Amino acid sequence: MNFTNEQFVAAQKANLETLFGLTNKAFEGVEKLVELNMQVAKTAMAEAAEAAMAAISVKDAQELLTLQASLLQPSAEKAAAYSRHVYDIFAATNAELSAAAEQQAADVQKKLLASVDTAVKNAPAGTESAVALVKSAVAAANNAFESVQKAAKQAAEVAESNFQAMTSTAVKASQAAGKAKRAA
Repeated sequence: MNFTNEQFVAAQKANLETLFGLTNKAFEGVEKLVELNMQVAKTAMAEAAEAAMAAISVKDAQELLTLQASLLQPSAEKAAAYSRHVYDIFAATNAELSAAAEQQAADVQKKLLASVDTAVKNAPAGTESAVALVKSAVAAANNAFESVQKAAKQAAEVAESNFQAMTSTAVKASQAAGKAKRAA
């Protein structure tokens, strides 16, 4: 298949648009992460000031221990929530990038199949076995690509499920430890 200058320029333009689109999506993810970290820093500073004021006003050691215990449980829950937010940002950004990559791959696949069809139609007589081999190879490559995509999606779902379970377990353990401290 011969490409004209216009087709080459159009393909390069489409590739650049895809590149800049993906770059913008990646920067949006970074921006969300920076915003989250700024909010966490502001909240942490406010809570540290609050805790310092509370620590200054304690009257005895028992009150100080109670204050410490009351500060530890929310910290673990906040750490779990922060981890969840970070994971959500990465997952959303990854999903957007994956969707764009899948679309790009589908476009390339469609163009490849069109090229193969054109080549098959213009194949000289007597090359039927070679044409069948090319069609078979293209079909096998498409099946392999689809299998890899499915496996990647399943792996992402398993990772999401494991992260949910881990976060839930950590929060429950933190709550149980807080209850045990208060009971003691």
